[in-house]
Amino acid sequence: MIALDVDGTLLDAGVPVSERVVAAVRAAVAQGAHVVVTTGRSLLATRPVLAELGLVDGHALCSNGAVHIDVRRSAPVAVHAFDPAPAVATLRDLFPEMVFAVEKVGVGTWATGASPGGYPIGDYLLVDHDALGSEPTPRLNCWWPDGSLEEMLPLLESWESPESSWVHGDLGPWLTVSPRGVSKGWALERLRRALDIPRAETLAIGDGYNDREMLTWAGHSVAMANAPAEIQDLADEITTDVTTDGAARILERWF
Repeated sequence: MIALDVDGTLLDAGVPVSERVVAAVRAAVAQGAHVVVTTGRSLLATRPVLAELGLVDGHALCSNGAVHIDVRRSAPVAVHAFDPAPAVATLRDLFPEMVFAVEKVGVGTWATGASPGGYPIGDYLLVDHDALGSEPTPRLNCWWPDGSLEEMLPLLESWESPESSWVHGDLGPWLTVSPRGVSKGWALERLRRALDIPRAETLAIGDGYNDREMLTWAGHSVAMANAPAEIQDLADEITTDVTTDGAARILERWF
């Protein structure tokens, strides 16, 4: 069972998956491996990556493990959601200018404003804070337009959110809030047990802060050279960076 992060691992921002990475993934699948794309992306944003890789069957985990996709049907088979309203209310006290966005699985995004990076795939509806928190969601994204990551992290030390967990972004004042206890590693363990695969026969490759639990879960973990130092410290080994097809280099060792 092979868990693969997407951004910063399989591809660089705004760049298609390389031919070498595609070939390595397809070789693993052809030899019977369960390749599980495991990403912070939404279901809608994950579908194009699955298509690029030629994955037509199996499983994918999106929204940092909160959404489990049946790849053949390109549809969710499990969605773990939480009430975002309490988190939005307390974060607004800490960061009054913060922009919030919630995922509507398979449909698009509701947001309180625009954020960098353009609009995501699917519908994009601007709403007020009350509407934003009116329905459960698997993922709440938060952006602090007037701050920095260095300013944000100390303020978050005082934030308590009993129903949710959070992880900050790799670059800039970004925050992703998920249902309490849900992570890539948590979702992968559930899937591993369902597929009856020994832990020793699991591999994970990632580069971000949201890959912490995935890397500590795997029987063998690999961090990209472009990962932060503290993420590299969690891994069993480090491969080259995403621009030199570091993930493919690892897969080619076995497949």
